[in-house]
Amino acid sequence: MAYAIQDTCIKCGACESECPVGAISEGDATYVIDPDQCISCGACAGVCPVEAPVEQ
Repeated sequence: MAYAIQDTCIKCGACESECPVGAISEGDATYVIDPDQCISCGACAGVCPVEAPVEQ
C-alpha cells in the first residue's frame, strides 16, 4: 500500500528529500505522494515532524 500525506503537512520538505524513488513532490497546500511510484518504504514517515505521511 502506498503512503499519502494528510492535511497536517506543514510543507517543511523533509519527506521529499528522503524519498528514495522520488515519489514526493510539492503540491499547492501540502506535499503529495504519487501512489504509482511509492514503494511503501516509510522513509517519509520517519522524518516527518508532524506525522503527516500515513500508509493507506
